[in-house]
Amino acid sequence: MSPEDRRAMIAIDLGAESCRVSLLRWRDGLPQIELVHRHANGPINLHGELHWDLKQITQQVDIGLRKSAEIASEGVRSIAVDGWAVDYVRLNQQGEAIADPFCYRDERTIPAQAEVFKRISQQRLWSITGIGMGRLNTIYQLFAEVPELRDKPWVNLPEYILHRLGGRAVSEYTNATHTQLVDAGKRAWSPEIFAATGLVQAAAPPLVPPGTIVGRLTGAHLNMRALEGVELIAPACHDTASAIASIPDSGDDWVYISSGTWSLVGTLLNQPIIGDQSTALDFNNMGAVGGRICFHKGVNAMWLLRQCMTEWATEIDWTVPELIQAAEHLPPPPYLLDVDDPDLLLPGKMPSRINRQLKQRGLQKLEEGAEAAPEMVNLILHSLAVKYGEVVSNLARITGKKFKRIYIVGGGSRNTLLNRLTASATELEVRCGAVESSTVGNFAVQLAAQENAGVNAVAVAHWAQQLSSAVF
Repeated sequence: MSPEDRRAMIAIDLGAESCRVSLLRWRDGLPQIELVHRHANGPINLHGELHWDLKQITQQVDIGLRKSAEIASEGVRSIAVDGWAVDYVRLNQQGEAIADPFCYRDERTIPAQAEVFKRISQQRLWSITGIGMGRLNTIYQLFAEVPELRDKPWVNLPEYILHRLGGRAVSEYTNATHTQLVDAGKRAWSPEIFAATGLVQAAAPPLVPPGTIVGRLTGAHLNMRALEGVELIAPACHDTASAIASIPDSGDDWVYISSGTWSLVGTLLNQPIIGDQSTALDFNNMGAVGGRICFHKGVNAMWLLRQCMTEWATEIDWTVPELIQAAEHLPPPPYLLDVDDPDLLLPGKMPSRINRQLKQRGLQKLEEGAEAAPEMVNLILHSLAVKYGEVVSNLARITGKKFKRIYIVGGGSRNTLLNRLTASATELEVRCGAVESSTVGNFAVQLAAQENAGVNAVAVAHWAQQLSSAVF
């Protein structure tokens, strides 16, 4: 980006619990990031089905855009959108949304997934896509649609927001890999999967790489004339890929942990790894910035703590920092929890679920009340750290890499106890990134996209470094 062009940039980050609109501006030649607008989000129940309130999401995004335009008197150069994967919007011939999109938690995918597996085996799906069989993946959602909708165009939610603002309908690569419709080796839609499932490939949008400029904002019908003509950029539209893009390191000797409700523990590859070891250990090959692959495994993480806190809130309204501080003073627990026990993935009564596992293993149960919360938190965090260590060890064995450090991004980067335990369990240096890492990565890709060098790993890491001191 030329030094003389210091117009502002806007990053929209769609979250399943909250959506944010942030503004990057330049002050004395240095970038500053501020949160302009945030609104709560969540699925709604419509006639027994889980959907997203698309009107609410778009209205709130528009509010954030207008606020940003009012603040940025120097003008706005570009807008980019990232968000959660797998959910999509069906479009009519005018490119407008047909209905509120389904939420990935809707149970219609249970029978749909079973039927898909009758048409194409799990083993074959894995060999093509290199990703696990999560029933929330877009393939099972599309298959569950009524037949009359199957030939209607669709676009994933972040790309839909860009399309609505005036961009062409596309599927950005990092987001597309979560559909389970992409051939990991060819990095293109898989005709074999479309044909086997009866899905219409012509309804899928064209694939584009991260950093693609998809159009310019047409603000007349949105009452956004102040933003008319602003570039619309598809960053790493999947929020995790954006979070990884916020890491200021283009080397090959580090691990990332995208730490939140789930923790994704992985490393970046130049080519996917699809083999017996990665399959058995449930590592996934997802798209990353710069033509690379996010090779990672999901670990059930802060979901455990949050679910426990919900139970304790009726007695003591603990905060996460208070619980971490209280657990800091306790000795290591005499045993560890299997954090990936399927029972612990379910909502409700988490302290009881944890004790049920301990009882089944012949271990001493813990007190479940809020008074004894630090002891249970201590068990959860020690167990998570050891699990991270196991995953990192497996990563090293499968990839042949020798790791030196771990970057932790997302909300978990503030968990000082877990970070210390992780450093001990992995014997690696731990470096903490931004809490709002998806937003930082979104801006890093925007900045790289506006340079002649293009969106490669080195350019994105350079801008991530420049943004590392930007203040929210």
